[in-house]
Amino acid sequence: MASSIPSSFHILGAGPSGALMALALSQLGHSVDLADPKSDAELKARSRAYAITHSSRRLLEKLNVWTELLPALVPFRELDLSDAAVERRVLFSLQDLDPSSRAHGAIGWILDHRPLMEVLLHRLRSERKVQLHLGSPPPGPDDNALVIAADGPASPARQAWGIRTWLHRYRQGCLTAKVALRGVASGKAYELFRPEGPLAVLPLSNGCFQVVWSAPMELCQQRAALSNAAFLDQLAGVLPDGIEPDLLLDQPAAFPQQLMLARRLSSGRGVLLGEAAHRCHPVGGQGLNLCWRDVETLAALARQSESARSKARRYASRRLVDVVLVSLATDLLVRLFSNRQPTLLPLRSAALLLLEKLALFRRLSLRAMTNGPLRILSPLPN
Repeated sequence: MASSIPSSFHILGAGPSGALMALALSQLGHSVDLADPKSDAELKARSRAYAITHSSRRLLEKLNVWTELLPALVPFRELDLSDAAVERRVLFSLQDLDPSSRAHGAIGWILDHRPLMEVLLHRLRSERKVQLHLGSPPPGPDDNALVIAADGPASPARQAWGIRTWLHRYRQGCLTAKVALRGVASGKAYELFRPEGPLAVLPLSNGCFQVVWSAPMELCQQRAALSNAAFLDQLAGVLPDGIEPDLLLDQPAAFPQQLMLARRLSSGRGVLLGEAAHRCHPVGGQGLNLCWRDVETLAALARQSESARSKARRYASRRLVDVVLVSLATDLLVRLFSNRQPTLLPLRSAALLLLEKLALFRRLSLRAMTNGPLRILSPLPN
């Protein structure tokens, strides 16, 4: 092998995307250094749940991780989308999926952060090609290594490489909480468009749900600081009819929301992966799945015998369209539906009416959400 061809990979950041990237590369026979300033326990400690789509399911199956995660995955077979301002509701079902995805019995799955990280870190410790450096300074990369920055939205690596970003800070923040609810049909998830921002209700196990509640940031912070009883009272006022909160299961956390895209996805023999490269609004649960399509693309390029710089350039080129389309689509949804502007209400009503009445529109929308916008018309892999 020529010296210009990378024989090793250096990954900065061992969160869900960095850890999955390390696993994919090691299974291809590459040597991987995976470093993170957080310890093993800190990496697992985050209280968060993710929506997993079929594009991520296929990647996890390919890496032989899916079966291990199945006990922690909570499927949903219906997605209830509603807009109270125009009094319209669309119910997506398994019949709106493409046949190959329908066979798996779910529109998507909800996965808690801890079991995901437990499985990934356990697998990485058994991979002889992976060297873990957790809670300690990372070693320097080899001269021919491809450096992968998966170190989050603040990405020290991105800043060190001088890559600037396009950044839009939403006036909305995002409040997340795990809550016990009653009155929810089994296997059902909700996305409600409200004037202050979208509200998602995502099923976890045993009657527990992840609530992702968008609102002005100041209001999110105020709600996060409420007593448990006061928080549940406010939540009860925005949940769909018939659903009642019983118990708050963790401390609500408020986060600012932003649309961020790095102006370049590569620099020399370095690439930006996941939230180091892009962040979008959480509406539609696209964030982690977009990051894992980064992983899938880079893993495919890692099979090629070419220099690290060439891999980095090709990765940046291949990922740009998907990232831009998802970023713009989520931004458009928020701008269109998070208000009560009279001029927009007829457009919103017409869009939801088309989805409600025409199965073709539901299928195309769900195909884009579950497989990525580049798969709307192209054949899906087996």
